[in-house]
Amino acid sequence: QPMRYVTSRAVLCVMPVQRAKLCWATGESFELLDTIGPKEGWQVYSSAQDADGRCICTVVAPEQSLCSRDAKSRQLRQLLEKVQNMSQSIEVLNLRTQRDFQYVMKMENQMKGLRTKIRQIEDDRKSIMARNFQELKDKMDELKPLIPVLEQYKMDAALISQFKEEIRNLSAVLTGIQEELGAYDYDELYQRVLRLDSRLRSCMGKLTCGKLMKITGPVTIKTSGTRFGAWMTDPLASTRNNRVWYMDSYTNSKIVREYKTMEDFVAGVVSRTYSLPFKWEGTNHIVYNGSLYYNKYQSNIIVKYSFETGSVLAQRALEFAGFHNMYPYTWGGYSDIDVMADELGMWVVYATNQNAGNVVISQIDPDTLQVLKTWTTEYSKRNAGESFMICGTLYITNSHLSGAKVYYAYSTKTSTYEYIDIPFHNQYFHISMLDYNARERALYAWNNGHQVIFNVTLFHVIKTEDDS
Repeated sequence: QPMRYVTSRAVLCVMPVQRAKLCWATGESFELLDTIGPKEGWQVYSSAQDADGRCICTVVAPEQSLCSRDAKSRQLRQLLEKVQNMSQSIEVLNLRTQRDFQYVMKMENQMKGLRTKIRQIEDDRKSIMARNFQELKDKMDELKPLIPVLEQYKMDAALISQFKEEIRNLSAVLTGIQEELGAYDYDELYQRVLRLDSRLRSCMGKLTCGKLMKITGPVTIKTSGTRFGAWMTDPLASTRNNRVWYMDSYTNSKIVREYKTMEDFVAGVVSRTYSLPFKWEGTNHIVYNGSLYYNKYQSNIIVKYSFETGSVLAQRALEFAGFHNMYPYTWGGYSDIDVMADELGMWVVYATNQNAGNVVISQIDPDTLQVLKTWTTEYSKRNAGESFMICGTLYITNSHLSGAKVYYAYSTKTSTYEYIDIPFHNQYFHISMLDYNARERALYAWNNGHQVIFNVTLFHVIKTEDDS
């Protein structure tokens, strides 16, 4: 089916990681390929569907190594150098062979002369003293082994001549390839990459919310802290702001550590330390637009704390919400109230007596913490391993232990649910925090004292300029 948003004739390369990279292909513009199965050497980035759910296209990308233009050029230069070295070696061998060949030819003439003399001696043995005859005979015996050597040199000379011709042909081909590659100016290629990267970001901005299809990883970022804790980045921060916040343990603490970058976090270089006015419960906190949102200790109150001012901006109780291990996730740890965010805003997941301990979803105002709308489900909060929101859909795992998978999905858009089966690798066997970051399009997790990241694959619908 034609794609209305395709506007040009080239290829867009996209890497399916949380930080998309771009590789230059042919042409200056891009299009999204309309085949579901990628060719060999390409990988799926994401898929697209129309409003009726029919598949339109799959965005595919060549593997990263296929886009390394510098690597190819370097390999060609190295190959040319090897060919030139081989040519020089063969030339030296050829000169030595020609010298030895001349020597052997000289010996061959001497041998022929000796044969003539020997025949003469044999014809007139009486006229030559026996001693002289024996001396000539010995010389002849010494020269006999040179006969097969002479034949071998002749063969080697022919082989070397063939090698020289093949080397000349190969050198010409490689030189032609190098000249063809060199026709592209590096600065020009770099500018094309920048332009295509800008177009990629524009295209990414047109991606609407998608449905979770796959979870890959994890990538272990660091090993630190106790078995339970939380770490996060701000999904609303600018691309230049990569601060990381770290909250060890699930209770009885007020200390939040801040790191300027992910590299500082890995190295353990703390930039600031905050002491919160209230202790927290659980591990289901988030940083959103510069503020920390967390569940106040031994209460169903959500607190909004500003890192900039070091003060509480708002706090509000969740009506009827269970707390302090009344309705936790399967691992316990006072994980009754889970604050989360996605592409559509801020949410809180909890359980109430009124809903028989089943999961309740509420969308809240990030400024006032007021509940905007609530959905009730029939999934028991105590049977949920962890949960996270992506594009307004709550995804619940069946366990916090090994063998875990995403088992249940509830759409707030349609107020419907479905049972799904999306496995993921619980590498360290105990997950006490799992939260989606919309900017990174990844899941941050605390896995038994390891801080890890899972990549997610979403089934996307792409907006076009014709869409209302």
